Amino acid sequence: MTDTQFDYDLFVIGAGSGGTRASRVAAAHGARVAVAEEYRVGGTCVIRGCVPKKLLIYGAHFAEDLKDAKRFGWQVPDDCAFSWPTLRDNVMEEVDRINGAYTQTLENNHVDIIHQRAVVSGPNEVTLADGSKKTAAKILIAVGAHPLVPDCPGAEHGITSNEVFHLDAVPKRVLIAGAGYIANEFAGIFHQFGAHVTLINRTDVILRGYDESIRDRLLQISMSKGIDFRFNAAFEGIDKGEDGCLTVHTSGHEPIVVDLVMFATGRLPNTKGLGLETAGVELDAAGAVVVDDDNKSSCDSIFAVGDVTNRIQLTPVAIREGQAFADTFFGNKPTRVDYANVPAAVFSHPPMAGVGMTESQAKQALGSVKVYTSDFRPMKNVLAGRNERSLYKMICDGETDRVVGIHMIGPDCPEILQSAAVAVKAGLTKADFDATVALHPTMAEELVLMK
Repeated sequence: MTDTQFDYDLFVIGAGSGGTRASRVAAAHGARVAVAEEYRVGGTCVIRGCVPKKLLIYGAHFAEDLKDAKRFGWQVPDDCAFSWPTLRDNVMEEVDRINGAYTQTLENNHVDIIHQRAVVSGPNEVTLADGSKKTAAKILIAVGAHPLVPDCPGAEHGITSNEVFHLDAVPKRVLIAGAGYIANEFAGIFHQFGAHVTLINRTDVILRGYDESIRDRLLQISMSKGIDFRFNAAFEGIDKGEDGCLTVHTSGHEPIVVDLVMFATGRLPNTKGLGLETAGVELDAAGAVVVDDDNKSSCDSIFAVGDVTNRIQLTPVAIREGQAFADTFFGNKPTRVDYANVPAAVFSHPPMAGVGMTESQAKQALGSVKVYTSDFRPMKNVLAGRNERSLYKMICDGETDRVVGIHMIGPDCPEILQSAAVAVKAGLTKADFDATVALHPTMAEELVLMK
């Protein structure tokens, strides 16, 4: 397999989820592999994304859990204190542990880890930050994406989700620009930690692309909790006062004074300055690497996986792409990723989850659809005196009864949806769900009781 005219069989730029999986698997197949990472092994998910964010969400849940505990017989003091530095430092300690585990896994598979920035300098060549060059039969681009910061006056006074994990304290007043999953997740986190949160969006819709009924329920619940929303508010700029407070200007609304501005307005591929043009690699309008079904770019020796491509920006997808790439080109096991029915979740308060087509997508694609729902108050909420209701929704092909989408909002619904996603992927019908005996008392039983 090895080609001795090159330093490596595979050179990977970026040690995130996709890059580390491709590196490890290719090396296990016998390839000589190097991976260059200018920051820390683990990428966005481990270092500044999914993992630390989910740990913050676990911490934020205690705000409501401690309030509810009294109804369950627990004597919890009213002035129960929260220490942000304690949570933050413990989260970062866990990030360090996982970073070390990722690094150890690569080393155990004899992958050379190069702690430098690498850029493409030819179809089979990369140049490192120290000026040295390495050659490889194949180059894999797995550099991920970064948060988009609006081009407006005072933008330097805002932060992105990357910096949240290093704040000295929880600010009292937070403004979040954006209405996607990152914006809504951090709106819930900051709110649970005691901040007054305002979310602004240039349109009148949150979570575009998610099922309408589910996202509307989240909006209703978020507003009832005290999170403010300003719609049709285009971001115009930030002024910083002598007292450190930030005045945010938007179209169609009065200025708002806050202590922290967080941008959650999208993510862009990290291709700028990567030298891809030297090898004739095609990029799309957003700067993403255009690839075929085998992750190959317009240059035959250069490939790409993960958020840097123009596909689904989710960690499990990047991992699948890295695995498929390594198996195909180094393991003699041609594999392609199936992008149909990829489950997704929004870890808001409460969380949302979904798989397959939304109701509007199904109507457009299939014409005839049947929709089944369960709108209920979880048992825990009832005893806690909390009026918050969950909503589960099943979309079926009107002709075949096949389940083409399941979407839900409520406690633990991402955990519940994973199993349901298997059923959707397998092409099960509503009758298959109906024939399954409910597991009582659970929230998940609503999946087989929907009307």
